[in-house]
Amino acid sequence: MAPAAVFALPFFNLYSAIGLFDTPWAVALAHCLFNMPLAVWILEGFISSVPREIDETAFLDGYSFPRFFVKILMPLIASGIGVAAFFCFMFSWVELLLARTLTSVNAKPIAATMTRTVSAAGMDWGLLAAAGVLTSSRAPS
Repeated sequence: MAPAAVFALPFFNLYSAIGLFDTPWAVALAHCLFNMPLAVWILEGFISSVPREIDETAFLDGYSFPRFFVKILMPLIASGIGVAAFFCFMFSWVELLLARTLTSVNAKPIAATMTRTVSAAGMDWGLLAAAGVLTSSRAPS
């Protein structure tokens, strides 16, 4: 786990060299790299709290590992999965350095667009209002 500022320039160089610069994949891969240690750290505590006897009993009852994972372990650690998902989302939502470094025009996230609204004439309130509506609205059902 390291700050994003340490990896911004190497990511920029790497993604420019392999043609991923200014694509949604660039930002998604960078956020996965930074959120994976956080998710593992959070979920390790939840998974280690499950008694080993439940695991052994499930295998004696004929459960394969994938079936045990989906039917028994996932419901036991559902709150941990929710906590990890929340923190990963929040860390990605407020991380603007990677989004501003790895994109220029085509894949610019709305949060990064909202921070670039200051011009010589002042704040562009129309653009800020439109970005805020897009950010807070949900898709129609």
